Amino acid sequence: MLKGNALVGQSGGPTTVINASLAGVIKGALSTDAIETIYGAEHGIEGVLAENFVNLTERFSDKEQLELLINTPAAYLGSCRRKLPKEFDETFDKIFDIFKKNNIAYFFYIGGNDSMDTVNKLSQYAKQINYPINIIGVPKTIDNDLAVTDHTPGFGSAAKYIATSLREVARDSQVYDSNTVTIIEIMGRNAGWLTAAAALARTDKECAPHLIYLPELAFDVDKFLADVEKVSKTHKNVIAVVSEGIKTAEGKYVCEGATADIVDSFGHKQLSGTARVLSDMIHNKFGWKVRSIEFSLLQRCGAHVASQTDLSEAEAVGTAGVEAAVRGETGMMMYFKRVSDAPYKIEICSSDISKIANVERVVPREWINEEGNDILQPAIDYMLPLIQGENKVKFENGLPVYLKR
Repeated sequence: MLKGNALVGQSGGPTTVINASLAGVIKGALSTDAIETIYGAEHGIEGVLAENFVNLTERFSDKEQLELLINTPAAYLGSCRRKLPKEFDETFDKIFDIFKKNNIAYFFYIGGNDSMDTVNKLSQYAKQINYPINIIGVPKTIDNDLAVTDHTPGFGSAAKYIATSLREVARDSQVYDSNTVTIIEIMGRNAGWLTAAAALARTDKECAPHLIYLPELAFDVDKFLADVEKVSKTHKNVIAVVSEGIKTAEGKYVCEGATADIVDSFGHKQLSGTARVLSDMIHNKFGWKVRSIEFSLLQRCGAHVASQTDLSEAEAVGTAGVEAAVRGETGMMMYFKRVSDAPYKIEICSSDISKIANVERVVPREWINEEGNDILQPAIDYMLPLIQGENKVKFENGLPVYLKR
């Protein structure tokens, strides 16, 4: 068993429950003699390189503060979108010099696909130089696109926010006795899990959304307009949901031309404006009143409608990561294995990070209808357990209370 200090960082886009995973890591570290002090790296790997650390052992000696952390959305330690070089260079030398200087024997990184790439590279470098450190990836992403795991912490709460908001939008749209169309744009570049979650809004008395389009399939504009017209014959108030990343058969994003050609630090093209483009097309063709809505950042951190299942699992996977590291595991990511649907039950396991890093998991084709404009029941059965349970958020003066950095 290694003995020394631990370091934890958060990376990538925030979620409602990423801090619950951080709390789980902290709780795990505080409960083992193998870890003397746990530090937090502010802004992920950038904080590691800058040696910008926070003593979490001291900061969370008060258990009430730790419980408040669990219910605080976004990334408490701050995040980053920095990818390590493909080849081992002085960047890696610097990181491990900092590890040695601070007696870091355990490193935990909470994040999604690009963050798991960091875990993979650091694990490989540690092995190459024979450095004694156990490195564990803790999964996080609302996109639900990490390989191996049944689902990712953050997705359940985002799915619950999307379904809840859609039901509210559906109520609003039905007040007019005239043809209206509402286009809702949801995050999803290549994987349409979040957009698929819109189907959860349906009940026996509510059939909206009427149309759902994922980036897994090529988008046909003419067919989309025909779909809207067809639905309008039975529903005056049509609601269609689209992933921000839908593309034509030629590979062109529908939103291209609506926004500047901007990429983020990972080289990902920033997508926005898909709903506005489609709204203009519908208005020009039919002359109906059309509204476009982008859920955008709102779906990432809607703690007021968090899934208790998501929160509990996020905390548990963080603690499990510490337990795995103390057992001697390294170069691994913790993941959820679904062992039962009724009742819903998962196990937390670990998998070789090299099988996960840079691998994107998309919605199975068999979960999308033949026409490519809706979601089938197996997808709903898969997602429904993940949104169960309501979190008891602490309120003061009518507003939720979150932990300050």
